[in-house]
Amino acid sequence: MKFCSQCGANVSHKIPAGDNRHRYVCDNCHTVHYENPRIIAGCLPVYKNQVLLCKRAIEPRYGLWTLPAGFMENGESTEQAALRETYEEANAKVHIEKLYTLTSILHVDQVQIIYLATLPEPHFSISEESLEVKLFSEDEIPWDELAFPTITNALRFYFEDRKEGVFPMRHLQMGRNASGEWYCELGSHQ
Repeated sequence: MKFCSQCGANVSHKIPAGDNRHRYVCDNCHTVHYENPRIIAGCLPVYKNQVLLCKRAIEPRYGLWTLPAGFMENGESTEQAALRETYEEANAKVHIEKLYTLTSILHVDQVQIIYLATLPEPHFSISEESLEVKLFSEDEIPWDELAFPTITNALRFYFEDRKEGVFPMRHLQMGRNASGEWYCELGSHQ
């Protein structure tokens, strides 16, 4: 950030009085510009023994498979965002069952929320954001073609949990270490 969105003056990166973190602060009007994590909401849609995946038609990770999810908009709940994204990416209407995974993605300042959802009928299609939309059984999942580690985690949890018929909410922290490798820490789950 170079300029204040309030008055257009230059900003400095410093710790404001009464704070403990560096922030962008306007040199003229002294407005503090807070930067907060972005929230991604989506669904893990299940139809009978299959899950619905979308092949991305957008960057990042164009051409790879993912669960329908995307950035939350102002004025909507996380559930509304998950339902909207599922409809936008897969033209699918689902019923949310429960919050399933909550992942803090530290190195990109994002929080991803995935709801376990039921797809009542196998009605879905491609959209501007998806090259292909398809139901997969566990043995058909294109594990080497999944777009994001968070999606791999959610799917692995789902297939493990399905064996017991119990789907606890999973809380994870993910990031990249100094050498650029992914790490994942399982937090509390219920």
